[in-house]
Amino acid sequence: MTGEIENVVLEHLRRIRQSLDDMREDIRELKVRTSAVEMQLAAMNNRMDRFDERLARVERRLELVEA
Repeated sequence: MTGEIENVVLEHLRRIRQSLDDMREDIRELKVRTSAVEMQLAAMNNRMDRFDERLARVERRLELVEA
């Protein structure tokens, strides 16, 4: 009887450990994906900054705004 209880407890612990391992892997994957999104956003921000600078230069050349 005690052996059966120990086996049940061990089986539950194994399942808990497997669940934790699965969650760790999911979190690791989410971190990688989040990093990729952050890098893409940074690149887009850089492009938008360059567009803003170019537009300001065009507006100055066409004298659409005060220098």
